[in-house]
Amino acid sequence: METNLCVAGFGGQGIMALGKILAEAACDSTDKKVTFFPSYGAEQRGGTANCYVVISDEEIGAPLGDVMDDIIVMNGASLAKFLPRVRPGGRLFVNSSIVKDEIGRGDITVVRAPVTELALELGNAKVLNVIMLGVYVGYTRIIAPDIVWNAIEQTLGSKVSLLPLNREAFRRGLALGEAAREDR
Repeated sequence: METNLCVAGFGGQGIMALGKILAEAACDSTDKKVTFFPSYGAEQRGGTANCYVVISDEEIGAPLGDVMDDIIVMNGASLAKFLPRVRPGGRLFVNSSIVKDEIGRGDITVVRAPVTELALELGNAKVLNVIMLGVYVGYTRIIAPDIVWNAIEQTLGSKVSLLPLNREAFRRGLALGEAAREDR
């Protein structure tokens, strides 16, 4: 089985960190094949950013496809750009705190999560990517949550004081993803 994921938003939302943590979790703790492909806009912080993660049981022929199984969008511009690339039957994960647009497609599953709002409730907008990672993992069950948490810990190991906040952010995201999975 192969899963193609695109994560898209603007610089400063932790787009690359989300993709890299997921890729590292799959690579370091499973026997799956993994690719991570970052793509930055020409702008600096606030410009466009997206990355691709492919997780597969088989060798990965090409890291990028025109059609994605899953897409995470963190802003409206990313929704407009990447929505057509979600395959029929695919899944779209939306930061509903920012993205208010109608999806207009009945052939995909849409999971909405107010990750910016939740991050602000936790007191730090920078954890919105960890919340969305939790939503994705909780919904898809692509990798066990404890393995993903270990990758988060490794990535943020030098910022020990932020680990409790990130643990709570990940926990809340997992709960949202699991609840959405049960509601489908």
